[in-house]
Amino acid sequence: MLEHLEKDDTQLAEYLRSTQIRSVNKLPGDASARRYFRVETDSKRMILMRTDPFPSEGMSLPFLLQQKHLQSSGIDVPQVIDLDPTLGFILLEDLGDVTLLRHLQDVTSKEVERDIYERVIDSLIDLQVQASPNAHPGVTNPAFGLRFDHEKLMWEMEFMIEHFYHGYLARTFAPEDLALLRSQLSQICDHLAAIPTVFTHRDFHCRNVMVTPTGAPDLNRFVMIDFQDGRMGPPQYDLASLLKDSYYQLEEVQIQRLLDYYIARYEALSGMKLNREEFMLGFDLMSVQRNLKAIGSFASFLQKRGNPGYLKYIGNTFENVRRTLLKYPQYSRLREVLFHYYYF
Repeated sequence: MLEHLEKDDTQLAEYLRSTQIRSVNKLPGDASARRYFRVETDSKRMILMRTDPFPSEGMSLPFLLQQKHLQSSGIDVPQVIDLDPTLGFILLEDLGDVTLLRHLQDVTSKEVERDIYERVIDSLIDLQVQASPNAHPGVTNPAFGLRFDHEKLMWEMEFMIEHFYHGYLARTFAPEDLALLRSQLSQICDHLAAIPTVFTHRDFHCRNVMVTPTGAPDLNRFVMIDFQDGRMGPPQYDLASLLKDSYYQLEEVQIQRLLDYYIARYEALSGMKLNREEFMLGFDLMSVQRNLKAIGSFASFLQKRGNPGYLKYIGNTFENVRRTLLKYPQYSRLREVLFHYYYF
């Protein structure tokens, strides 16, 4: 079963032969350079994740560090079974093939859709409350020292300008338009950087949640993956990624209901009272920043890796930005500049 690996991956074939693994199948990759394989022993299936070798980091590798932190915080993340830092191999529990995105394809009504999202929001609030520094006094975690400040948020906007407008679209801005674009995006980043922070997943969308059966009827696990880049940020950060997703479009009425659910649930679990008007403004501005950042990433996958597979999501993502900015007359010129250089 391993002979087909010899030509392309001798190290992997040798590693698997040294274990009780009897079969291996390569899985489709994600937006990263990591590679994944489903491997089987006589008694179980597992996922082998191959990354760059990390002998100097060991258990301090961000993925392993945050997996341990989240697991100890009561967050459902994949179990680590074994690892080989020298080869860059991490053996994980097999969560199956059903992402939240795939699970949503089978919804039969808006009520079912909302129930699913409420379960995922429950997990997100657990992350924000249970994995944040206040819940871990005295604990040192590198993610606690990183945050979405103005510099980081604005860097992502410059990344979008470079890779989407300049790189992919080959647009040249009039100097006054580029100045306005940067000024108004900077205002948005200023607002977001002033919001109190929680622990954020940083890439919390429907492809980074696995839906895994528990064996009980209609009871699934909603398991977070791809959490290694976690850092401190506004509570709206991951919420905007989830509800204003590039891969799955929720109707505006559904988004508002889910925001109501989030606010009520967050207040109940955190003991904090949210100012609804301020929270909703933060959510909208975060949605704009997150969606523009995603557009920059999609374009960069083509520019840097020659991967055009994510370009098809840009249209939906830009529509998210357009609808959000329409609510705010003070950003009408920003909207005009963004879309003029996109369409014309």
